[in-house]
Amino acid sequence: MLGVIMLETRFPRLLGDIGNPGSFPWPVRYRVVKGASPARVIHASARGLADPFMRAARELAAQGCAAITTSCGFLALHQRELAAAVDIPLATSSLCQVACIAAGLPPHRRVGVLTIAADALSQAHFAAVGADPLTPVAGVAPDGEFARAILGNQTTMDAALLRAEVLEAGQRLLARHPEVAAIVLECTNMPPYSQALRQATGLPVYDVLTLAARLMAKKSG
Repeated sequence: MLGVIMLETRFPRLLGDIGNPGSFPWPVRYRVVKGASPARVIHASARGLADPFMRAARELAAQGCAAITTSCGFLALHQRELAAAVDIPLATSSLCQVACIAAGLPPHRRVGVLTIAADALSQAHFAAVGADPLTPVAGVAPDGEFARAILGNQTTMDAALLRAEVLEAGQRLLARHPEVAAIVLECTNMPPYSQALRQATGLPVYDVLTLAARLMAKKSG
């Protein structure tokens, strides 16, 4: 059973989204942290929420989860303290994969990251998970559908617009950084569009679903 610490949200959870249990091949147990809105976690670094997140992790571990992740990649800032709260594998963010993927690339190639909020994703987020702080980053449009529906925590969303924003951000990332050879999606609401991004760029794409698979394989191994 995979444990997922969830932000308190109300937007729809499409297949592939971390909040849809059908996105995983294992049973999933969710624990919502009250007051953890997308805006508070992303733009305020989840200040004041470390203890509630740690309590949620301990509750999921006590309920028999084999591994734990979270529903927001920006929680990378709290990787060390949350991982230390439990005795099972816990990875806060898909950014935890960046260093491992980069280690397998030739010296002239790099990992690139797509995020929901490029202005808020800092070098500190990468450093907190042992990744290169200068990892190339591109964000979706700050006034687009991700911003409206996800950051704005609305009850409706346009999946076609979300897909288009991910593909546009991917193309912009590669235009600015042609050395990028693999892409990591910071946002846990982007995996529904991972396959489209793979097809559009011809590159491997990693997300919170691939992170979960690594966590569960580690535990079962």
